Amino acid sequence: MESESESGAAADTPPLETLSFHGDEEIIEVVELDPGPPDPDDLAQEMEDVDFEEEEEEEGNEEGWVLEPQEGVVGSMEGPDDSEVTFALHSASVFCVSLDPKTNTLAVTGGEDDKAFVWRLSDGELLFECAGHKDSVTCAGFSHDSTLVATGDMSGLLKVWQVDTKEEVWSFEAGDLEWMEWHPRAPVLLAGTADGNTWMWKVPNGDCKTFQGPNCPATCGRVLPDGKRAVVGYEDGTIRIWDLKQGSPIHVLKGTEGHQGPLTCVATNQDGSLILTGSVDCQAKLVSATTGKVVGVFRPETVASQPSLGEGEESESNSVESLGFCSVMPLAAVGYLDGTLAIYDLATQTLRHQCQHQSGIVQLLWEAGTAVVYTCSLDGIVRLWDARTGRLLTDYRGHTAEILDFALSKAGISLYLEGGSMTLRGPTSQDASLVVTTSGDHKAKVFCVQRPDR
Repeated sequence: MESESESGAAADTPPLETLSFHGDEEIIEVVELDPGPPDPDDLAQEMEDVDFEEEEEEEGNEEGWVLEPQEGVVGSMEGPDDSEVTFALHSASVFCVSLDPKTNTLAVTGGEDDKAFVWRLSDGELLFECAGHKDSVTCAGFSHDSTLVATGDMSGLLKVWQVDTKEEVWSFEAGDLEWMEWHPRAPVLLAGTADGNTWMWKVPNGDCKTFQGPNCPATCGRVLPDGKRAVVGYEDGTIRIWDLKQGSPIHVLKGTEGHQGPLTCVATNQDGSLILTGSVDCQAKLVSATTGKVVGVFRPETVASQPSLGEGEESESNSVESLGFCSVMPLAAVGYLDGTLAIYDLATQTLRHQCQHQSGIVQLLWEAGTAVVYTCSLDGIVRLWDARTGRLLTDYRGHTAEILDFALSKAGISLYLEGGSMTLRGPTSQDASLVVTTSGDHKAKVFCVQRPDR
């Protein structure tokens, strides 16, 4: 389904018969999206006919673990433990974490032990195990309404459970998995695989579309906020913006417009007008989602120019690992493997601040409604930075190995600490946030961030 258009203009919609479908002879449009601004109620109405299968409850729902903050943790990063809750049911490195978007009271984690668990943030109690994986679980996430949770392992086995019944309702075996993400407005799951395909399924009935990229891995992807398009980055440095309804690429950025190495991450701003892409070539590119044109290129001043990378080669010294947009100011943050956090002013396209870490940055996230950016790094520490000044606000410690992923609550949480335990009362307007981290020390931790006056 490769119909490359020039990056400055939208491609003509190809014949529908060029789309690749699975399990159905007829063409099935996964999400009907009418022209104009998307309406969540309309999308929900379209999905009302989706019936969930009833299955027997998975066995092995072990008793939950309630672990108080540990004192005197031992290991290569011995030190204080600032966490409120530790979840320790994994027996190997924990690769991924996601919070339920509806209440921010549940987490799902996946790890190298081929396990995935859904558990409660307030006390670490296990709700159920997402059983059946036979390879490291590298992707996990809740649907937009928190009714479904999906897990995916490196071999390409994806599974979906209904949260309230704890029952598996759908599974699929794709190619080796690179990334997975839920649609922001409908029960539709997207994933990218090592064969270059991007998959889209309606869950749980399994209606499927594939978006065929180049003959190389689809290394990262993100659904745009309008729910009609997705941006996907590839190992050959190309970027494609896909029309999810038509199944065709709207824009293709390659050559000098693309990256000179594999893409590692992609993000969009709040209204979906801008896309930011990162690569092992140490560049972050700002792209107009409307025109498909590159409107800015960023790299920190301290990063020396590196020679162009040949096919399959990667930079040995540095790469862009994570990036994102501030929701309240025209700022973007880029995190690098060498430990540099760069804050860029989008209006002037200049470097505003450069914040150095002692080890590589794994991921960054902006706090909603503020100019505070959170980073996690290979030294096992979470740090909060004021992007307006470049000042380190605080840090949180507790892991004895590198942090591999983290998630941040999207709303204020009402927190009550009593008798050494934590109670969550759901999203409120109070100034508190939760940070949930996963680590190579086999643990996930919950940190309570009492937001200072900023």
